[in-house]
Amino acid sequence: MDAIAADSAAQWRAEAKFAGLVARAKSGALDLMLLKPTTYMNLSGEAVGRLMRYFNVELGDLTVVSDDADLPIGRLRVRADGSAGGHRGLQSIIDCMGGGAFARVRVGVGRPERREGGLVGYVLGRLEPEAEKVLREVEAEAAKAALCVARRGVDAAMNSFNRFNLTITNNAEGGEAAEGTARDAVVAPQAQGTGLDPK
Repeated sequence: MDAIAADSAAQWRAEAKFAGLVARAKSGALDLMLLKPTTYMNLSGEAVGRLMRYFNVELGDLTVVSDDADLPIGRLRVRADGSAGGHRGLQSIIDCMGGGAFARVRVGVGRPERREGGLVGYVLGRLEPEAEKVLREVEAEAAKAALCVARRGVDAAMNSFNRFNLTITNNAEGGEAAEGTARDAVVAPQAQGTGLDPK
């Protein structure tokens, strides 16, 4: 989400009423609301729900970007809807919004080979340098995928990005995950207008 905000020189602001950091970004003719919840990850739906209700955003205009431990580092997966797949942040959003009919862009972070600290410690820890480099590239592609959903629709994004796959050459995947990868981020249309134009 930082890449989307930076491209339009949008500034992140702490918004207590949305329990998160919010930026208003432009991408071509699209007005976007970006949200990074500052709640605990398993309460992300509270922040998303507040923003969606305040700006009267339709559920179908929501795209959630999240980490996914079931995808290896270097992989990206776009889905039109579905279950949380065990992701507590996604489950919170589904619960608060009353359903899972929203697009999601899943960024692979893999699972640790060593269980010290468990999955939470792994996701909030640090990566080996090569794995961190790969993850940064995947995050840049995730931003492009989220924008593709907004501009052209989720089917076009799935066709363009679901084959994306970078590999780690030094087997750093067993290292600890990069700091700050465990947050959900949301792309939604700004309140003005009639929503996102999928073209």
